[in-house]
Amino acid sequence: MVTIQVNNLIDFVAEVFSHSESSAAEARRIATYLTTANLTGHDSHGVIRVPVYVRWKKMGSVVPDQTVELVVDTPSLAVVDGKFGYGQTVTPQAVKIGIDKCKKAGLSAIALRNAGHIGRVGDWAEMAAAEGLVSIHFVNAAGSLLVAPYGGVQKRLSTAPYCVGIPRQGQDPIVLDFATSIVAEGKVLVASRGGKKLPTGALVDADGTLSEDPAVLYGPYTPDGPRDHTKGSGAIRAFGDHKGSGLAFICELLGGALTGTGATAGNRRFANGMLAFYIDPKVVDTSNYFDGEISRYADFIRETKPVAGGEPVLIPGDPERKMRAERTRNGVPLPDDTWAAIVNTAREVGVSEASIQRAAR
Repeated sequence: MVTIQVNNLIDFVAEVFSHSESSAAEARRIATYLTTANLTGHDSHGVIRVPVYVRWKKMGSVVPDQTVELVVDTPSLAVVDGKFGYGQTVTPQAVKIGIDKCKKAGLSAIALRNAGHIGRVGDWAEMAAAEGLVSIHFVNAAGSLLVAPYGGVQKRLSTAPYCVGIPRQGQDPIVLDFATSIVAEGKVLVASRGGKKLPTGALVDADGTLSEDPAVLYGPYTPDGPRDHTKGSGAIRAFGDHKGSGLAFICELLGGALTGTGATAGNRRFANGMLAFYIDPKVVDTSNYFDGEISRYADFIRETKPVAGGEPVLIPGDPERKMRAERTRNGVPLPDDTWAAIVNTAREVGVSEASIQRAAR
């Protein structure tokens, strides 16, 4: 395990993307969002993605420095084409359009199609919450067959994230952000590179056997080699049996089919789709009741007696706040295999040995 200080990690990852044909601004933006995912404990969406992103760029699956195209533009709704740009570049453009429309109309909807991997969806809920807006996000990943629907063993769904963000006055927002599978694909990636092991039965093999072995999803792999989910015989399982599977199906239809990205089926170019709704609480809550009621209810939940020997009861966002403070102070821990894969990618694109050594200090 290596531990990299936050600023060093951002600088190093930004240098990798600068050497991979991104502008300095885009490179730093990608690096900052990926590192923020690690800071909040979502290592599956953090810098472990660097080798994957660079490989996609070399394949032409993602395009640096894209500006979104407005396909439909009404006072309260827009359809935005990301043109396969990096998600960390095109998604904030789309979210800003939603925020601006919501501030004028009190309510807006944005359909984002053909975005590169948009990373931690909670970033976009936090972006809206910083402007005082509630947001709801349905996301899919076309071309990313990973998850078996309830009762099946074949890949038919993406991990289909769902996210809600709620602003607070003078406090961090409440953000609920989860994949509709037992684990995100990135957590399988983390486990395959020496990180946290998968929960029991997170994967299912073709014969119906439950497993925690990443090779079920990826097939055989070497420690620092690529991971290809099309090579494995099995799939990730949906969480919550039919309930998680049903929510994933809805994310595919709203985030994928409705946005024009396409639901996850067939062999097509990878892209994220996102249908997001934005609500201005000041327009709905003219009596200023909402924030006070959130505080009362959050306290009511946190005061729940925990199970014997258990940790205190939390609300969405509590674990991320704790982890962000700890890792900001102490640095970001990365398994040796993860760091080795990132360093190999850096060397491939021409980052100097001096920069690699400087990052690891």
